[in-house]
Amino acid sequence: MKSTFLAIERGTTAFALYASCAMLAIAAGLGFWQIVTRFLLEQPSEWTEVLIRFALVWMVFMGIAAAFRQGAMVCVDVLYRWSRPGMRRFLDWAVAAVSLVLLVLIVWIGWDYAQRGKVQSVAGLEEMSMFWAYLAMPVGGVFAILGVIGNALDPRREDLEMAQ
Repeated sequence: MKSTFLAIERGTTAFALYASCAMLAIAAGLGFWQIVTRFLLEQPSEWTEVLIRFALVWMVFMGIAAAFRQGAMVCVDVLYRWSRPGMRRFLDWAVAAVSLVLLVLIVWIGWDYAQRGKVQSVAGLEEMSMFWAYLAMPVGGVFAILGVIGNALDPRREDLEMAQ
């Protein structure tokens, strides 16, 4: 069961990380296009700024799954270094529990925001609903929950072991 979950989590976290990287590439490409239209064509495109913002929001919420999986979001390094192995496992689970509570709230509230945003249109892109921007919160939160559980079951502390 544990190995099956970890295999699924590896796939979902990899997907979330690739999606986050794709959003960064999209934001960079749109930023380049905005510069071209503004300074070379002298007719700035208004829609790119909004889409850059959306891409960056999606990038962050999808990227937190990989950060949680690596144990990089909640840092208790000093306490972790001073603790015995049994206490270290307790700290891992305590951090995971607190993180899960926060992420469940993000998913719940994010879904509510997304539902409420269905009736809002995006400034500059009137045909697009704010639902798609707000949806980043619950979707990223679900991927992050899987990452937190994966890190609790199979902790990775490469950054702590390599630190001096």
